[in-house]
Amino acid sequence: MKTHRLVMPGDLNQYGFLFGGKMLSWIDEACWIAATLDFPGRRFVTIGMDKVEFHHGVREGVILEINCQRVKMGTTSLSYQVSVIRGSGDDKTEIFSTCVSFVNVDAEGNKQPIAQ
Repeated sequence: MKTHRLVMPGDLNQYGFLFGGKMLSWIDEACWIAATLDFPGRRFVTIGMDKVEFHHGVREGVILEINCQRVKMGTTSLSYQVSVIRGSGDDKTEIFSTCVSFVNVDAEGNKQPIAQ
């Protein structure tokens, strides 16, 4: 799944760059949407994110492309590889990548099989 985000003034830190926590929130949301579209009706909660390392700063007005692809599936959990790209056309730069993992839970928060 691919989605986009526009970096707005409220997304910036005190130095005028995109706040890292804001990007992580967008990534978590995009991957959760991908998982929910792949498996409608399941209750996915985030259980982890691999290495968090920002490769380039991002300024206001930049449009980011967020790409999520399922890379692993177990009985109760699944993982998505995500990359964040800045730029367009031939001038694209990957600024962040990680793997986000989710588990399917019931109403009480207990693990549930994904396939039912």
